[in-house]
Amino acid sequence: MEKLSQNQIEEKLGNLDGWILDNEAITKSYKFKNFKEAFSKMTQIAFECEAKNHHPNWENVYNSLTIRLNTHDVGGITQNDIDLAHIIEKIIKH
Repeated sequence: MEKLSQNQIEEKLGNLDGWILDNEAITKSYKFKNFKEAFSKMTQIAFECEAKNHHPNWENVYNSLTIRLNTHDVGGITQNDIDLAHIIEKIIKH
């Protein structure tokens, strides 16, 4: 797995609405109607993450969810993180 350069990350984030680069991770926060909706989306995301064996750092407080993605093995962001962010976006929108 290859760590992406700053330029590669910025280019790829152009296709991910709302995701930002923050201290060697890409991150985004979401707000939901209530805790039940937030937890439902987290559960759907968790199944995808487990299938890919690539897991986010995340924080949930009531109806908010913040997700941080990076690849610990390379100490930065890889294509796996970008791919997972796209999957998360699809889940959130449905």
